Amino acid sequence: MSFFQLMRRNAWRKRLRAILLMVSVGIAFLIYGLTASFVSGSQGAAGASDNLLGVFNKSGRGLPLPIAYLNRIAAEGDVAAVAYTARMRGFVEVEKNVVAVSAVDPRAIAAANGKELGLTSELIAALEEGGDRVLVGRALAEAQGWSIGQRIGLTSQLIKADGSRSWNFTIAGIFEGANAGTDTYFMLARYDALNAARARDKDTVDAFVVRPRPGVSPGILAARIDALFANSAAQTRTQSEKQFLEAFLRQFADVGLIVSLVVGAAFVTILMIAVNTMLFAVRERRFEIGVMKVLGFSRGRIVALILGETLFVFAVGAAGGLVLAKLAALLIGPAFGLVFGAAVLLKSAAIIAGLGLLTGLLPAYSAMRLPIVNAFRTR
Repeated sequence: MSFFQLMRRNAWRKRLRAILLMVSVGIAFLIYGLTASFVSGSQGAAGASDNLLGVFNKSGRGLPLPIAYLNRIAAEGDVAAVAYTARMRGFVEVEKNVVAVSAVDPRAIAAANGKELGLTSELIAALEEGGDRVLVGRALAEAQGWSIGQRIGLTSQLIKADGSRSWNFTIAGIFEGANAGTDTYFMLARYDALNAARARDKDTVDAFVVRPRPGVSPGILAARIDALFANSAAQTRTQSEKQFLEAFLRQFADVGLIVSLVVGAAFVTILMIAVNTMLFAVRERRFEIGVMKVLGFSRGRIVALILGETLFVFAVGAAGGLVLAKLAALLIGPAFGLVFGAAVLLKSAAIIAGLGLLTGLLPAYSAMRLPIVNAFRTR
């Protein structure tokens, strides 16, 4: 029997105990996988950009900015492209089914943010076909069961000039996003059509999207843009997409700290349970450990055997929990902002190794120090 076969058989000696311990480890890593995926998605680790800038009203993101700011921003020499967006929220069929619409200039948004959103020339041409045309993000289309050519009705808080709150659109295309972390849970509509139909806040936008020229520091350009409107009635605050998402989340809570506390509590609990279980398992096998020492097993091989058992238990249990977390990210990730990427997987592997070694240290030390005479007295 090889060393690895012996290690695996010892781990499965008490099958029920091993399975329960693996399930406990799996649940802990399922919690970690989901929370880490949420942090990765919501804080923009995968989809948010450090290079793309957003220009908002300094007094509050919900307050409008004059569309006339567009030309002054575009005149900055270090600006490669600039677009604007006016946000509209509403519901489809039932009030709980809330969706968001970004009204844009098709050509401008393609130049500023088309690569990240996956906007092809065909999609832009389809959006330009009529004022009631919209492009729907893949995540939103799948969640709603929508398809190209479908007519949808939206009841919005934005009042039309005729007093109605009903907005009707035809889906002209579906955009995919550059990667899994890109937010595609919204629609793109034409600004000119929305601006002409709405009753108030005409010729205003909610934000400008700015792409700096290659080699230009986004932070320096952001400061220069804000300086342009320092003495204006509507001053601006310019941030990168990633900075904005992190600042937005901090308005509610320190998500990273909360996740660390929750996951830390789960792992500490599992660590205590696993250490106690492994100590009990080693105590049951004292006679066998004495026999192995008589047969020539060195202290180092006995320590490696115990550590290998704990790593095996943690690896199998954690793999099950992480697979479930990955499936959850694939199924509900687009709607809840879960991004299970390589960073989450690498951190998980490091935690598995760390917890496996910590769990096995005390039982391994106990087995290593066990005198042969004392081991044989157990029989």
